[in-house]
Amino acid sequence: MQIMPCTSADVERIAEMYSLATQYMRSKNQVAWPQFSHSLITEAIKENRQWKIDINTEIACIWTITFEDPLIWKNSSNDKALYIHRIATHPNFRGRNLVKTLMDWANAYCRKQQLRCIRMDTVGNNAGLIKHYGKLGFEFLGLHTLDETDSLPAHYKDGPVCLFEKNVTAS
Repeated sequence: MQIMPCTSADVERIAEMYSLATQYMRSKNQVAWPQFSHSLITEAIKENRQWKIDINTEIACIWTITFEDPLIWKNSSNDKALYIHRIATHPNFRGRNLVKTLMDWANAYCRKQQLRCIRMDTVGNNAGLIKHYGKLGFEFLGLHTLDETDSLPAHYKDGPVCLFEKNVTAS
């Protein structure tokens, strides 16, 4: 198992994984992601913000990162946080605790970058994700209505946002 930045060779597989994740969300009657464009994926790759877990040369899990998120986390530009978005695990790799692996990586990444916390969000009152992220040590900060969603992916218009935060630990 390896964690590494994605490359341009991964674009099609990433798009496929986002599509599979969207189908899964719909099957669970959750707020579902829109179709993410290849240009959005390519931009994240060029900016070194699209990451993956590879298992035996197969992409098992993907996510994006950023260091500020002012439309979702107001006044976040000085918070010294890592924001994780669009986590998707390929169906063939579900049940392997890859999100925990990702969070262990994120904690180490934050220590190296001298960041104080990891933050995530999800749209809608998703009780399953709230419980899952709680088990990973995240504090659920409640449901929040966003003031401005025009610059965000379309699903942010579909409901309140659950916010999650976890302080970086020493090890």
